[in-house]
Amino acid sequence: MKSQLTLISHALCPYVQRAAIVLMEKGVSFDRRDVDLKNKPAWFLALSPLGKTPVLQVGDDAIFESAVICEYLDETHEPRLHPESALERARHRSWMEFGSAVLNAIGAFYNAPDASALAARAQDIRVRFEQIEQVLGVGPYFAGERFSIVDAVFGPVFRYFDVFDEIADFGFFRELPKVTAWRMRLAGRDSIRRAVRSEYPALLAQFIRERGSELSRRAAMPVGD
Repeated sequence: MKSQLTLISHALCPYVQRAAIVLMEKGVSFDRRDVDLKNKPAWFLALSPLGKTPVLQVGDDAIFESAVICEYLDETHEPRLHPESALERARHRSWMEFGSAVLNAIGAFYNAPDASALAARAQDIRVRFEQIEQVLGVGPYFAGERFSIVDAVFGPVFRYFDVFDEIADFGFFRELPKVTAWRMRLAGRDSIRRAVRSEYPALLAQFIRERGSELSRRAAMPVGD
């Protein structure tokens, strides 16, 4: 009998979404427990030495860091999402790390203090998507027909831009047909859609408005200004 799994979560955390997507792709039953990261309870800090989500409780044991959680799940539950080839697995892990770098760039974007910094951060994101455009094949997923953990990483990445697009057109995906098609395909994937609550877009929009950044100011402007 396999141990019951509990995913310790935060409603906006993209790293939590990775783990939730992999769990759902494998059809694994799990409970989800949200935590307030602004007021971290003692039980959570006992499970997460870094004080971050996600944490996966496996019976009485706890695993932290999303990449580690995804690797554990792929080793213990079918179907395997990583490639069979060791070289291809390493390549996929490299692009998973690239996805984390894109998330860092997104954080710099929504925290940019002024218009000049916002434009620079938008260009940084754009350059990263240009790099991805060069390595994508015919699709529909990163590795072709087979959904992989790289797709689980980028589904939450692309979700940010649904909210950004409501604020302004920053040209992130202009003339990047492969990235655009990949983004749309992932948006329609059941596991990716179910990895967040229905109120996620509203929660993210509120989070952005409260940053005190240039994007916050633009998000607060009436439509058409």
